[in-house]
Amino acid sequence: MEKKTVLTGITTTGTPHIGNYLGAIKPAIDLSHGDTYNNFYFLADYHALIKCHDPERVAQSTREIAATWLALGLDTDRATFYRQTDVPEITELTWILTCMCSKGLMNRAHAYKASVDANRDAGNADLDDGVTMGLFSYPILMAADILMFNADLIPVGKDQIQHIEMARDVAGRFNHTYRPLFTQPEAVVDEQTQLIPGLDGRKMSKSYNNTIPLFSSADELYKLIKQIKTDTRTPGEPKDPDNSTIFQLYSCFANEQERLAMRQQFENGIGWGDAKKELFEFLDSKLSAPRVLYNELMNDLGSVEEVLLKGAEKARGVAAPMMEQVRIAAGIRPLTYVAEAKPEEKQKKEKSADAIARAEEGRRRGILMQLKPLLAQVEAADDKASVAQTIVAEKIAEVEGLKKKAKQKAQNELDILQEELATYL
Repeated sequence: MEKKTVLTGITTTGTPHIGNYLGAIKPAIDLSHGDTYNNFYFLADYHALIKCHDPERVAQSTREIAATWLALGLDTDRATFYRQTDVPEITELTWILTCMCSKGLMNRAHAYKASVDANRDAGNADLDDGVTMGLFSYPILMAADILMFNADLIPVGKDQIQHIEMARDVAGRFNHTYRPLFTQPEAVVDEQTQLIPGLDGRKMSKSYNNTIPLFSSADELYKLIKQIKTDTRTPGEPKDPDNSTIFQLYSCFANEQERLAMRQQFENGIGWGDAKKELFEFLDSKLSAPRVLYNELMNDLGSVEEVLLKGAEKARGVAAPMMEQVRIAAGIRPLTYVAEAKPEEKQKKEKSADAIARAEEGRRRGILMQLKPLLAQVEAADDKASVAQTIVAEKIAEVEGLKKKAKQKAQNELDILQEELATYL
């Protein structure tokens, strides 16, 4: 059986922290040591430019993230580890996918809608104030990152699921318009990794300024841990480990025996100061060896650069031939190009049922995206059947009033509306 491909991108705008490690880095590195998947991990430095216009921050973050992944044991002989900007085919594919993507799809992207809503709430007449084309269209760049390598599985947080859906829509439209070249990717969300607590108890995030940098010095690590918020329970008074940031962080690094022992200490009334000290000593013991290697790599960035360039060469070994197929499919060809002659019947046979199904799925998903507001209107209604019947009746009237291509488009929408609302009709 052909191995599936897993792809993960890391935006280069910050210093890696414990939440990044537990939520993304550790699971990815563990995968890199096995033979179950083809693994692609990249530094998303083009994505960094969407929100961060501080060149030194982007450059420093790129150095820190690359060194972090290597220090933690990424097997670059098995996994492909590269810098996004070292694979020019990605931006070329982005443009071709941009030409296949409707503006309406981008209008529904969460990040863009949040910016529009913020302007509206602030009373700003220009709802697009502060919105760059990078922010508006970055789901297409993300789609190119994924589709370039025909990635099957994309580990993401819940807030990124929509972008994987968009990648599927764009892939379906390309496959239907030209040739079935792209795999339909799937989002993989690990619910447990979404809840790594920060110093203030909220999800650890640089947006909240509550992170613990992964490779802080021992002194800085202890200083940060002492800032973790706790309740007013005194030493000797039993404490609730399940609602304690200290215990949750400890558990993320501990085995079952260590976790049970720490839980017992909480139930026995360990003082908060002692609990923080134990957490520090435990984390420091886990991170001290990779911290040493990290510092060595940060002082030898030439070797890190070599690893990235080697990864880029591997990545381009996949991307270049794929991009050649995309160009030819879209009509970007040498003047002397001659397509392989095939009898029409043979072409029909060679177009697999799976390819046809993928194209149809992409077409249907694209129409569903257009119909989402209407379907949401039905779901929100008290009398769903009445609203559904009204919407379908209006669509029937619209179909009857149109001609040719516009009528066919409206008819396709009507067909899917009737399928989705069949329960209420």
